[in-house]
Amino acid sequence: MNEKFIVNIGRQLGSGGREIGEKLAHRLGIDFYDKELIELASQESGLCREFFEKADERASQGILGGLLGMRFPFISDGAIPANNCLSNDALFKVQSDVIRQLADEKSCLFVGRCAEYVLRDHPRVANIFISCNRQERIRRLCERQNITPQAAEDLMDKADKKRAAYHDYYATTTWGAAATYHLCIDSSVLGIEGTTEFVEEFVRKKLKLGL
Repeated sequence: MNEKFIVNIGRQLGSGGREIGEKLAHRLGIDFYDKELIELASQESGLCREFFEKADERASQGILGGLLGMRFPFISDGAIPANNCLSNDALFKVQSDVIRQLADEKSCLFVGRCAEYVLRDHPRVANIFISCNRQERIRRLCERQNITPQAAEDLMDKADKKRAAYHDYYATTTWGAAATYHLCIDSSVLGIEGTTEFVEEFVRKKLKLGL
């Protein structure tokens, strides 16, 4: 039996999904990947990381035009070729290849980036979605980013819309829908620590890791 396993976490902005993912990865003794995938995709492709940052969790669109005014050329070429047709689709493929490569090498936890769809054929995977009530999300964003409640609302609505569009463009499943994941949980019920413990128990049982 393949001993390697994967945990994928989808999350609403302000739900504590990244923090829960970090804590869970530590408890399970596996590597954690979120923004770290941007650097790895940059290294793998030889493209400047700002290409991936601009396209991060955004649905397909040509991004070359928006990048022409930026001082972020190809690492290897020193300039953007005139005939370059780089798109979010191309960057998604590079990042997906990195995700698959990591999953082949070791057990790890991925946050976002359609990882549960990219790794849909992996033999040992647990897909989790972290949501949270609106009031708690606003409170957390206000504290974390030192912004007003209205700014927090605007930020999380924009982020959720972007994440849903990105996921649903590349995947055949629906972002945040129960049928897409093995477990959906509201982090405001048990808190960050309690949610982490609950998800850990679920993952260990589903993947037969032992308690």
